Amino acid sequence: MFIQRWLKRLFRFTSHSSHKRPAHWPTKEQMTSLPPFEALTLGDVVKVNRPETAHRAFKEISIESVVGFDTESKPTFQKGDASTGPHIVQFSTSRRAYVFILHDPECRKAAGALIAMKELKKVGFGLGDDLRRIRVKLNIEPGSVLDLETLFREKGFGRGVGVKVGLALLFKRRFMKSKKASTSNWGRSDLTAAQLLYAGNDAFAAICAYHALTSR
Repeated sequence: MFIQRWLKRLFRFTSHSSHKRPAHWPTKEQMTSLPPFEALTLGDVVKVNRPETAHRAFKEISIESVVGFDTESKPTFQKGDASTGPHIVQFSTSRRAYVFILHDPECRKAAGALIAMKELKKVGFGLGDDLRRIRVKLNIEPGSVLDLETLFREKGFGRGVGVKVGLALLFKRRFMKSKKASTSNWGRSDLTAAQLLYAGNDAFAAICAYHALTSR
């Protein structure tokens, strides 16, 4: 029993140490003092919720070589509740973001085709859960997807870099993420302006980080 307890304590210690926050990462206090990241405005975010906008958005996105990528799902608050997401899929170029609302069948079809497209690289932060949900809900296999955590690690920034730390490291800027928007109802058929901005800028931040990392 003594050996088992000792091994458990050792495992907890090594596990915690391996995920220790690197010293070169900015602290929360330091990030708070940074100037804000220059995000997209509402006029730069395209709401894709009808067949005609889905077809136009597909055509514009599919000519790109790489886009920022993320999804949003209606949050679950009760123990045992299963998510029915994603409800939103967003892509972004360096100029414009597209937020697909998946209630419409044509929007769902267009978003799924873009996600599966091997010629289009999709980059984002922390995509593991997003990809699992996509496979279940859209019944497709994502193609050419890159989690930026891998790229940050390869460039020597350490493991587990998220969007806030990533933009602070690359641009010395503070990325604003609204907790109210992140926990809002993403299952609604008509998103608010705050939701559109939140979703669009998550994908926009990813493409900005990708270009900064690959230009080094």
